[in-house]
Amino acid sequence: MKSRDRKILRLIKIQIALLLLLIAGVTYYYVSGYAKTVSDLKTEANLLVRKSNPNTFRQTETSEVYDINGDTISVLKGEKDVYYITYEQIPEDAVKALISIEDKKFFSHDGVDYRAIARACYVMLKDKEMTQGGSTITMQLARTIFLSNEKTWQRKIEEIYIASELEKKYSKEEILEFYLNNVYFANGYYGIEAAAKGYFSKDISELDLAEICYLLAIPNSPTYYDPVVNPDNTIKRKNLILKAMKDDGIIAEKQYEDAKDEVISLTRPDSIKNNYVETYVYTCATRALMAQNGFEFKTDFKNDDAKKAYEKAYDEAYNEANKSLFTAGYRIYTSIDLKMQQQLQDSIDHQLEEFTDVNEEGIYALQSAGVCIDNETGMVNAIVGGRSQEVNGYTLNRAFQSFRQPGSSIKPLNVYTPALEMGYTPDSIVIDEKLEDGPENASGKYSGEITLRQAVAASKNTIAWQLYTEITPDKGMSYLKDMGFSHIEKEDYGMAACLGGLTVGVSPLEMAKGYATIENDGYTREPTCISKILDAKGNTIYEVNQEDIKIYEENDARNMTDMLQSVLTDGTARGVSLGDMPAAGKTGTTNDNRDGWFVGYTKYYTTSIWVGYDQPKKVPGLTGSSYPAAIWQDFMLAIHEGKVPAEFKKPAVFTGPQEQEEDPEADLEEGEEPYGEFDEENPEEIPEEQTYQVITQTFDGPEVPEGAIPDNATDVQITTTTEPVVEE
Repeated sequence: MKSRDRKILRLIKIQIALLLLLIAGVTYYYVSGYAKTVSDLKTEANLLVRKSNPNTFRQTETSEVYDINGDTISVLKGEKDVYYITYEQIPEDAVKALISIEDKKFFSHDGVDYRAIARACYVMLKDKEMTQGGSTITMQLARTIFLSNEKTWQRKIEEIYIASELEKKYSKEEILEFYLNNVYFANGYYGIEAAAKGYFSKDISELDLAEICYLLAIPNSPTYYDPVVNPDNTIKRKNLILKAMKDDGIIAEKQYEDAKDEVISLTRPDSIKNNYVETYVYTCATRALMAQNGFEFKTDFKNDDAKKAYEKAYDEAYNEANKSLFTAGYRIYTSIDLKMQQQLQDSIDHQLEEFTDVNEEGIYALQSAGVCIDNETGMVNAIVGGRSQEVNGYTLNRAFQSFRQPGSSIKPLNVYTPALEMGYTPDSIVIDEKLEDGPENASGKYSGEITLRQAVAASKNTIAWQLYTEITPDKGMSYLKDMGFSHIEKEDYGMAACLGGLTVGVSPLEMAKGYATIENDGYTREPTCISKILDAKGNTIYEVNQEDIKIYEENDARNMTDMLQSVLTDGTARGVSLGDMPAAGKTGTTNDNRDGWFVGYTKYYTTSIWVGYDQPKKVPGLTGSSYPAAIWQDFMLAIHEGKVPAEFKKPAVFTGPQEQEEDPEADLEEGEEPYGEFDEENPEEIPEEQTYQVITQTFDGPEVPEGAIPDNATDVQITTTTEPVVEE
């Protein structure tokens, strides 16, 4: 057979194979039900667009937030109706910038850019991640108004159909008008006019090119480009938009350079009543809705790629849930106590009132943040992210958005309680001495043989270092990871972490959570403030279910509490008293007095306080026992006023087998057997090594049946001895 004939035959075979493959694909498409699904999606898309009218793009429902007593904290509304503008009122620069960065072929396509979609799919297959978007402005509008951001092929198909139908029903100018009035600009601002007023206190018509591009940077990822929390990210994307306009020939080089170099200053309206409460409530409510939608939160990742992928998925899910807060008509019930909130704010303001210096933005230079958790529920009652000040709009909430070095306040979490789990006790003897390759004590003095209790009370760096060497950094940091501390980096798995030397640091909220875990017998709970969320029809769509996750052994947590009480009576916080109310806590001070911490608790509440500059620098006289402890004491005295003093749960007393052998009949009643009832003729049935527990229960009230344990506890003491238990 000739070569040419072989080529023809091969070509025929290939064509037959492709035809058969096509037939198989089409057959599968119909037989499997995909054809019906796609047909149904097209029908639904046609119906949605057919029923729509210009008012469809102006609708919104107001959501409300309530405190623990049912009083209104805030009203959330997208304000689309109030600030809706027509196409003629939209600056030409805004239209050109939007098209240049989002959809260059907007005026030529029919709602869908199939080449862009194919290109995005190719890049996704090549890079194993979605780095390019294929959505047109019309498709984004379809998703914003009619759909969710759910990542399914069905949603994408319906989005394409809706976009195609929108292009048939509305003009390009109307679609741009609808889009720019509905797109989300973070912080509750829907539409470009609402964003202009919210961030610059101006109409959109009054903004220059740089300011317009700054606003248009936000919708791409409202969380990542939030100008209040992440202004540097917003600036970078603003400059990217300007470059796209220059490359497209829309603006000249000089316009580009001038707009790129222009300093952007936010001027926000002073209409916020509960600044720090609202920012935290909105974050918690958004995360609650994310959880309800099936999002799985993570703080631990196999590698950087996994972390990056998670962060991208998180931002998308967060943006979608956050937008609905302002338009879905929710009723959001919280654990926030506005009276306690004001008391915490007053304590911070009063203790720092002598520091009047401000930064370039007019914000107080020296700052503080605090969080109070109800120990019974594990919920946040108060959260303050900074000092009181007349400001424009929401500000940085340092209580959960800032991460700082914790100093010695971290030691109970990753050193001392883990050491108790290794077999140490409060009375264990440790050696406080100068270490050749270790840290010095803050005082520069060394005490020789001391008890672990004394080491905790005096915050001995040498002892923490020696114990951490035994525990190992991997084990010590695992406790923080298990509690959900969000910024534990690879570099933190070194010895410096035992003294609070962390790469990014911790937030006051995380520190409050950690100490509340110790108070709660070693069980951690997620410190949200959302009790429940109702939809616009009154249906409960979310209700808190606090899961207790075991971090420390119960007895070790109680022993840690016992030692932390010594910090207030004999240690670094000596004199920080709540009167008759038993309290436990720990100070923390970082190098050069840059950060000061005090975290402590009673049976009722756990409160964490941080003091320092936003840009870390030395604060003369700042230690954990100075301003932070004073704020903590002032606030805790206020919220405990009128409460009955409540003792902490006592640790079980363990008596080792050797001690029992030496004096097996000590403290026994006449005729009582030292090991309970057993056959004296077969003593070998008693295990050679045993652990005997003496459990002390205290309660207040009428007598209860033998073996029963009452709920309350203050006056009467009952001591019982358990049956011998073989130690595991």
